[in-house]
Amino acid sequence: MKFIADFHLHSKYSRATSPRMDLENLDKIAKTKGIKVLTIGDFTHPEWFKNLKEKLKPAEPGLFKLKNSDSGTRFILTTEISCIYSKGGKVRKIHIVVFAPNFETVEKINTHLGCIGNLAADGRPILGLDAKELAKIVLNISQDCLIVPAHVMTPWFGIFGSKSGFDSVEECFEDYSKYIYALETGLSANPEMIWRIPDGRKATLISNSDAHSLAKLGREVNVFDTELSYQKILQAIKTKDPKKFLYTIEFFPQEGKYHYDGHRKCGISLSPQETKKYNGVCPVCGKPLTIGVLNRVEQLADRPKGFKPENVIPFKSLIPLEEIIAESLKLGVKTKGVEKEYKNLIEKFESEFNILLDVSISDLKAETLAEIAEGIKRLRQGKIFVEPGYDGVYGKIKIFSKEERNTPIRQKTLFK
Repeated sequence: MKFIADFHLHSKYSRATSPRMDLENLDKIAKTKGIKVLTIGDFTHPEWFKNLKEKLKPAEPGLFKLKNSDSGTRFILTTEISCIYSKGGKVRKIHIVVFAPNFETVEKINTHLGCIGNLAADGRPILGLDAKELAKIVLNISQDCLIVPAHVMTPWFGIFGSKSGFDSVEECFEDYSKYIYALETGLSANPEMIWRIPDGRKATLISNSDAHSLAKLGREVNVFDTELSYQKILQAIKTKDPKKFLYTIEFFPQEGKYHYDGHRKCGISLSPQETKKYNGVCPVCGKPLTIGVLNRVEQLADRPKGFKPENVIPFKSLIPLEEIIAESLKLGVKTKGVEKEYKNLIEKFESEFNILLDVSISDLKAETLAEIAEGIKRLRQGKIFVEPGYDGVYGKIKIFSKEERNTPIRQKTLFK
């Protein structure tokens, strides 16, 4: 069975997260997006976990569905944990995604971790716990769990991050590194970048939304063709089987908040080459720059740019449909005009991913404005304009040139 999965998001119990991130809304939006398997996120939070047990019921092995819903959405149990600790004379801040096969395993994990830190303080708990020790605790509870370093290249909380990370998986997890089967790419990097790093070729690269709001759900996902069950999903990840794990769908990494180096307060955005020219300090204020993902890849890489190893899971890069509609209509993403056309397309073609990936351009032309169909066509061809993000500032990805964006909507005239 072919399906799309998103394994990393946050509930309404996480900081800086929308109060609408509850099970009912997640169930509904997953169907709109075209996501079959969706994480519940934040299973360590006591109130959220209580909510999960009350509202979910077993479906296929290791998966769950919402009671009194026929949406078809399946939920998988994962959470993100923030490990902040000192190792090797340096403060480490590493985010880890943990997969669990059932509620019984989650209860044991929560009981153990609850003795270490306050799980009720945040949906993504902060623990003074070595990442290796977290892996040891979880895997000793159940070998069916999966430990995945999250958004591996981001400066502050990635395992390879420039601010608090390591240079290798083994340096972080030591003898438990053999149990690290997967790494999460994060929004500011894509597989092509991480393949240049030795550990990026050993592990399977997965991609997830890390959504804090419903609109961000599915901005990165994984596409499988396997039986619908927890164990079959994990098997496809662990074995890196391209017949079972078909591809990932990525952000354009330049749109991520930490792609380039920079200094947000001074509005300075620099490529790695420019950073080297300024010796790593901001040319405006003289303070150290935040070294971004692209630069960090260059530091760790042992392969040239564009290198593609054998037997890797391929990827595609997409832009959210609402953003394409907004640019095409020259409107804000949250405007009523964009919302109306988004709903129109979903009604006609079932889901967002179906529209972005599979619906023919001719069918799109028949049901929407020419600019929107042309935008989707250009996206599929990779014809975009890029302004990289830096130091916490999202990058900008545009489909139409400045000249096109400044001309009136021509509706059906873009196609020749």
